[in-house]
Amino acid sequence: MALTYITGGKIVLPDSVVCGKALAFDSETGKICGIVDGAPEGAEIIDAAESYVAPGLVDIHIHGYLGEDTSDAKPEGIKKMAFGVAENGVTAFLPTTMTVAKDEIIAALNAVRSLKEESKTWDGAEIIGVHAEGPFINPSKKGAQAEENILVPDADFIIENSDIITSVTLAPEMDEGHKCIKKLAAESDVLVSMGHTDAKFEEAMSAAKDGVNHATHLFNAMSALAHRNPGVVGAALASDNVSVEVIADTFHINPGLYSIIAKVKGDKMILITDCTRAGGMPDGEYSLGGQPIFLKGIECRLADGTIAGSVLKLNNAVKNVLDHTDLPVHTAFRMASLNPAEAIRCADRMGSLEEGKDANIIITDENINIKRTIKKGKTIYEA
Repeated sequence: MALTYITGGKIVLPDSVVCGKALAFDSETGKICGIVDGAPEGAEIIDAAESYVAPGLVDIHIHGYLGEDTSDAKPEGIKKMAFGVAENGVTAFLPTTMTVAKDEIIAALNAVRSLKEESKTWDGAEIIGVHAEGPFINPSKKGAQAEENILVPDADFIIENSDIITSVTLAPEMDEGHKCIKKLAAESDVLVSMGHTDAKFEEAMSAAKDGVNHATHLFNAMSALAHRNPGVVGAALASDNVSVEVIADTFHINPGLYSIIAKVKGDKMILITDCTRAGGMPDGEYSLGGQPIFLKGIECRLADGTIAGSVLKLNNAVKNVLDHTDLPVHTAFRMASLNPAEAIRCADRMGSLEEGKDANIIITDENINIKRTIKKGKTIYEA
């Protein structure tokens, strides 16, 4: 064993923050050994200097970063994304495709598939799988997605690629009799998410019973919460089995909603970035799904003003929740680590600082700026 001890930090657990202890991990096995009283004499020590010691972040909805995009189907671009987001504290992610032509989606799936094994050991975030956002969506709620590429929900296609598709976004009302949803629920472990949907409340509630267990970027590109038709938003909030994504950039939804969602959904609230290739880049013109997008500050839009993804960093999403709510620190971190890991069924090995899990650890200052990112016991980024 080659034990390393992180001392002097505020250790962020799923339900509390612990001070005066040390976090021990084995750099050879890449596993967490536990929280102990202190480090023995002569041990390898990382001094956290009163900073937060938290689990590595998990981004389950990110299209691009640093000028690259998953749908480009370029392995070197996806790898650049993985290394880039490690600087934001992300140790695992789902590269996310869009409603592009089917052959482009297949190419992107193959590109990510070719990297998945390598990503376990490289100095960037690990690829868990792909989030296929579309092409099975409602044209009326397409947002920044291209209408000509929209298809009828196809369970067989998703199941054929379920070795790499971890999550799929679809519109339940486009799935006649919820045949696709039911088949995915019965024959796969794919996280089925309702998004880019204009479903009525009753249909969305029915979809949740039939196998939908997630909602893509809550409030955005879905039928709204109204007192006579609670819409998909109402159904997502009302369904105990549905986890919800929140783009906490203070722009996509009013930050006053963060507390409300947290009170209703608890550990089913998940922070995502929905980041585009404009993330980490200067203001200017970029592209998303073959369409030009324009970045100004924290806003990404199409030429007609339609919101088109974000440039959010996941550590900043945690900071925004802390800034705009009275939620405890451990709850905000959990929204970007354990909650998403549970949604995509990998919480058995990541998402929290528990003995036996991968030593995916971040050290952050009070403003959640990343000082160090550790993946499987190896430092992959240091400020």
